[in-house]
Amino acid sequence: MTSVSKTWKAAPIFLAFLCMGFGDAVGPFVGLAKETFSLSNLEAQLIAFAGFIMFFFLSVPMGVFQDRRGKKYTLIIGLFIALAGLIIPVIGGLQSYLLFLLTVFMLGAGATILQVAGNPIMREVSPEGKYARNLALGQFVKAIGSLAGPLLVMAAARWWGMDWSILFPVFSAVLLVTIIITLVTPIREMRHANASTASFSSCLRLLRDKSVAMMVLGIFLYVGAEVCMSSGIPIYLNSEFGIDISSIGIGGVGLFFVSIMTGRFLGSLVLNWISARRFLLITVLVSIFGILGLFSGNQIVGIASLVVIGLGFANIFPLIFSIAIDAMPERSNELSGLMIMAIVGGAVMPPVMGLVADQSSVLLGFVVPLCCTLYILWVALRSLKTT
Repeated sequence: MTSVSKTWKAAPIFLAFLCMGFGDAVGPFVGLAKETFSLSNLEAQLIAFAGFIMFFFLSVPMGVFQDRRGKKYTLIIGLFIALAGLIIPVIGGLQSYLLFLLTVFMLGAGATILQVAGNPIMREVSPEGKYARNLALGQFVKAIGSLAGPLLVMAAARWWGMDWSILFPVFSAVLLVTIIITLVTPIREMRHANASTASFSSCLRLLRDKSVAMMVLGIFLYVGAEVCMSSGIPIYLNSEFGIDISSIGIGGVGLFFVSIMTGRFLGSLVLNWISARRFLLITVLVSIFGILGLFSGNQIVGIASLVVIGLGFANIFPLIFSIAIDAMPERSNELSGLMIMAIVGGAVMPPVMGLVADQSSVLLGFVVPLCCTLYILWVALRSLKTT
């Protein structure tokens, strides 16, 4: 298959990555829904929980399912489930908190399935040796989808006098277009003659392989470190430099995510000339350098460090994922389920960081994402040694 043909067949997969990003709108939904439905803090936080918990429960079962039915079939199911969830408020409006919670459940389930199918199927549509590059580019496209929610809400309120409900018909339209393009695009999936049929137990048995367990834990700790950073940045800027959380402090989170998006685009270019294993080592070292900069006590250095951390963090997920899949392509479905399940690290590590901060200081709380990143440095060194 030619490189041009491969690039064309990757188009629906990149669109699926854009739709994955819509799942990240669950974060902004918390504050918006709290005001719309007059929710308590607990009820509002259940929205984020509803979207996030799907990664833990659905990832491995969907990895087993797609091993039997195929990645494209699974991808389309994820798109349809997300679309069905988004149509609920389009048809009925934002009338009921419980119906909206169902929307978030279905959007989270759809995003989980898209992650399980989309990350490994990118290998099927990528030119030889360009899987890591395309996966980094796919994560860049996903970041655009993540930013689309907050930006669209802001634009709708400022320029069109509309509320946040505009998100649902717009997201639904993009999902519908993606479904149509995916259905009409033929994708030939590689079948490995020596691959056994996947099962729930075979997925868990993979964790006995030290390299697999190392990579899965790497994903768990990376996602945990990223969520620690995004949730801790406003508090850090306020406690260290007196920057108002309600205004510029939140802008610090935006700066961090824009840096991640930029880093993913740059990473997709760099991976044309450097191996994924070597680039993982470089990007982890950049991340550690950035986190250490937070401890400088200087405001300019601290804010600049947020940019450096974003650039370093940008490609860790796609690099670990692609290295693991390339090492065992015949077990890609099971590996994908395990690694997407590990995204639940984003729910585990921030409370640990909060506990450390409560017992010491906000600044020392950042030792938690630093330790997570140091472990990933060890993963990068081990991975490079096995090249």
